[in-house]
Amino acid sequence: MSNDHPVFNGSSSYQMNNQVLPLSGHNLYGADQALQENIHINGGHWAEDELQRYGEVCGRPEMIERGYAANEFKPIFESHDRIGRRIDLVRYHPSYHQLMQLALSEGLHSSPWTDPRPGAHVARAAKNYLHSQLETGHGCPVTMTFASVPSIELNPEIAKEWIPKITNRGYDGSNRPYFEKSSLTIGMGMTEKQGGSDVRANTTTAVSISDGIYELLGHKWFMSAPMCDGFLILAQAPGGLSCFLVPRWKPDGTKNPLEIQRLKVKCGNVSNASSEMEIRGAFGWLIGEEGRGVSAIIKMVAITRFDCMVGSSAGQRQAVVQAIYNASKRKAFGQTLIDYPLMQNVLADLHLEVEGSLALTMRIARAMDQEQIEHEKMLLRLGAAVGKYWICKRSPHHAYEAMECLGGNGAIENFITARIYRDAPINAIWEGSGNIQAMDVLRAITKTPAAVSHWFDELGISRGIDTRFDKAVDNLRKELSDLNQFEYRARYIVDQMAITMQIHLLLQNNNEAVCDAFIKSRLENTGAHNTGCLPKGIDIETLLKRANPLVI
Repeated sequence: MSNDHPVFNGSSSYQMNNQVLPLSGHNLYGADQALQENIHINGGHWAEDELQRYGEVCGRPEMIERGYAANEFKPIFESHDRIGRRIDLVRYHPSYHQLMQLALSEGLHSSPWTDPRPGAHVARAAKNYLHSQLETGHGCPVTMTFASVPSIELNPEIAKEWIPKITNRGYDGSNRPYFEKSSLTIGMGMTEKQGGSDVRANTTTAVSISDGIYELLGHKWFMSAPMCDGFLILAQAPGGLSCFLVPRWKPDGTKNPLEIQRLKVKCGNVSNASSEMEIRGAFGWLIGEEGRGVSAIIKMVAITRFDCMVGSSAGQRQAVVQAIYNASKRKAFGQTLIDYPLMQNVLADLHLEVEGSLALTMRIARAMDQEQIEHEKMLLRLGAAVGKYWICKRSPHHAYEAMECLGGNGAIENFITARIYRDAPINAIWEGSGNIQAMDVLRAITKTPAAVSHWFDELGISRGIDTRFDKAVDNLRKELSDLNQFEYRARYIVDQMAITMQIHLLLQNNNEAVCDAFIKSRLENTGAHNTGCLPKGIDIETLLKRANPLVI
């Protein structure tokens, strides 16, 4: 992890200096002070030893290499086998399956359901935060599998057979019927080409063929992870838009007619196969009631949106880790990059973003743990959409700035910063893009006024600690009470909700250096926030120590 010695390239006449060796062999949890603090504050302290162990696992060179290989060797689609039979098979590189095996063996798809103890969602989110820094694409089926459980429970008969296999910590990537396997993964099909986020415009139809069993006909414009064993799919039944569990293989062992048309060629998330699919009379079980499809699947959507927060926060952290590590080792114009005050400003600012993102993410995880409490339920109703909007939307620019800290190397595909940059927009777009999240917040505000009251109750916990924060909360209250052009102002309103909530949580975390820098840069700065524009008087040294992956 040092570049103090010259690196020889096999020639006695040439040696390479001042290139930074890849970062590996570090403990992702042990060097993350912000994560450690948020775990304890939000009730996950009992998982400390487990997270220390897994932080070391995620820093191993062989684990990091699996993330590279899964992205270099992309999924391959085979529509037919060698003798012409339709198989709709997607083949993945072994590293993809190894990462899936690791994720499921660690319970990232199941632990809060199988061990529902206080802080279970916090601990699971923290472990997922560490795991996501290895590679993000395979996280899609992990998240959907995890999020499917509350929806599938709406059909107790199906849940009895499927959920024990969904929550099993094994991984079986084989192309076999679900009843022959002991562990299953779940995908989701909502988006259609004519509707996008407007799922009520879906044209896929479902006709009942017996009690609780339907035949589906239509298409899906996005079906991620098409090798999952079953999919939660929305379709128009006689009673309205409904939710169905559609297995990849029928109960009689024959292939269900879910026909992949092609795999999407995406800017990021390339290790994960996303497909266009024709549904040609597929077998499916009704989940919930006819006409209640959105209600049946909304819990799954809420959880996947939360995991977008986790994944984007993890991407921010790994981007900072790479930037500060490189700046600590690389020299330019006679001194190490991190010794330049301007680079310190950039790195500290990048880290501040992680502090805010992580605080908000873990607070929402705590709300998920305590959803039976009305305050937590109402906080979750707004907080998941606010957090998904803000954290995911901030990540692409954050990734670019971190990439720039590595100079030309940062844009090269075999440096992880290039991958982080390509992946960064995906969470902001999937599971409801920015406008959808902002509109969801407005819908909650107008339909559930109690959620707003609870939001301000939460902010009120920190009232009186800092007058700048108090003023910001008062301004937010005025914004929310003004319904004039409410939709037009939606993004600005959600921005202010996110910033004030992050400040409140950082105030509760009680780190003066972080709070002061965050307030001065995110609250007092007027106009657009530009990375590396921290004002004078910031405790840069403390921020850089908290960011540095080699400081434990």
